[in-house]
Amino acid sequence: MRRFFILLLSLLAMAVPAHAEEAVAYAVSEETVEVTEYVDEGGSERFVGVAPAAIPQGIARFGPFRVLDSTRAAMVDGTDSSSPAQFQAMMAAYPGISMIEMIEVPGTEDDRANLKLGRMIRERGLSTYVPAGGSVRSGGVELFLAGKQRVADPGAEFAVHAWADEDGREATDYSAEAPENRAYVDYYVEMGMPAAQARSFYAMTNSVPNGDAKWLTGSDMGRWVALD
Repeated sequence: MRRFFILLLSLLAMAVPAHAEEAVAYAVSEETVEVTEYVDEGGSERFVGVAPAAIPQGIARFGPFRVLDSTRAAMVDGTDSSSPAQFQAMMAAYPGISMIEMIEVPGTEDDRANLKLGRMIRERGLSTYVPAGGSVRSGGVELFLAGKQRVADPGAEFAVHAWADEDGREATDYSAEAPENRAYVDYYVEMGMPAAQARSFYAMTNSVPNGDAKWLTGSDMGRWVALD
């Protein structure tokens, strides 16, 4: 598995408050995995970091997006509260973009904005594509699911894990119908999953605790969601 450090998950979707974590280090094999302090001043953040991929410069930049040509944009960073507006500006300037290549997407600093961005991607009918060597993690997975068509190379990398609120409670500490959990299940249904599949997928993402990550290949992801 790649060398990585984890920024602990939190959720701010619907009624989920902000939180901050303390830095802790864990020894894994001969490498150090660091859970890094990340203080949230009003949003929320969900990241899984790894060694950065080669990042294309593109012909224009809009926040985490790099315009590659008249029909393609790449995602090369996490999202935040500004990302929906940056996406809107990119689409106004380059209306022919039909595909987002997800090269390095570590997560999000604002879950509500991230889900809004996902809905905007779906509304515009864009495809999402993770090439070989591409890495989509944590909140980035919601954006991959937003693609009208979703393509993932078998060698693409995904990572999921549970969120935690400021009191240290994770998804399984709330009832299945709590707003904190329904926000994600409802989003997955909006992205085309049958309700039962959405619940199963969400349960899988929460099958590892906040301080860990479940790693999936593109082939693994294809067992959970429909790929094109």
